[in-house]
Amino acid sequence: MPLFTLKNVNFNNIIKFPDIEIPENISTFICGESGCGKSTLLKLLNGVISSTDGEINYLGKNIEDFEPISLRRDVLLVGQTTYLFDKTIKDNFDEYYAYRGQSPISEKAMESFLDICSVNLPLGSLCNTLSGGEQQRVFIAINLSFQPRVLMMDEPTSALDDKNAAALMKNIKSFCKDNGITLIVVSHDKAIADKYADNIISLQGRAEGGGEVLAGGAKYE
Repeated sequence: MPLFTLKNVNFNNIIKFPDIEIPENISTFICGESGCGKSTLLKLLNGVISSTDGEINYLGKNIEDFEPISLRRDVLLVGQTTYLFDKTIKDNFDEYYAYRGQSPISEKAMESFLDICSVNLPLGSLCNTLSGGEQQRVFIAINLSFQPRVLMMDEPTSALDDKNAAALMKNIKSFCKDNGITLIVVSHDKAIADKYADNIISLQGRAEGGGEVLAGGAKYE
């Protein structure tokens, strides 16, 4: 049984997705030109937004039947915008765990997740002094530490150079594989997708005429 299935999904009569299946326990990359609905697809998969028509199933069950907060913790989306407090890296880990009502993890565990995300900085570093790429990797490390069933990332390497991008994706893919986490990544970087994807879904087409219609198509590679 696929992890996700989409059938006749339409979002606000602007984006019409093809029928899609996403398997479990492998890395799926979603690629395509700007405006084809890649980021929208991720938001649909964890219920941040709802489709106008069609059906989205998760583990064989319509996502509308899941409790929203539980679904979003199970299917965790790390978007393009980084949300960090103007505090230390350690404080940010602690704040996010407190928000979830969970006990904080140890400093050693924090450091291990930072290492996976190629963050070579002390836990006492103030996040508002970090570069954009460093903030992005700290934010990913915090989310990765929750070890969701599904980790979705929207352009996780957009602020990184080629070396750091490759290290990040290699480490995250390895961690997810070892821990039974399904990885779903939106990326404009075909080289990254070709190297680290087990499955590639290429969305075809883009919104035209003021963003009114998208003729969707998908290619599996």
